[in-house]
Amino acid sequence: MNCPILNKTQKRIRLTGFILIAIAFIVWLAYGAEIFTKTQVLIEIQDELFGPRKEWQDHFIWGLDLTLLISVIVIIVTVSLLFLTRTKDKNIKNIN
Repeated sequence: MNCPILNKTQKRIRLTGFILIAIAFIVWLAYGAEIFTKTQVLIEIQDELFGPRKEWQDHFIWGLDLTLLISVIVIIVTVSLLFLTRTKDKNIKNIN
């Protein structure tokens, strides 16, 4: 099976897609490689009167689920753009 030859525009689109997915995974690793996205974290507060207690604090942590969602969207857009920017073979006769 022969692989189709990509034109310059398609190569740029494919490279851009790979770069965007790589950036999403780098951001995920920078946020601590959490599995699920979190909007709040549980912190322990030391209280002199009641002792230690736990409280929820607003803090965004990027998760793998968000990374995979972004990756799927980038893949869909990239494949669509690759399909739309394909070059037509001039050797095929028009049936009209």
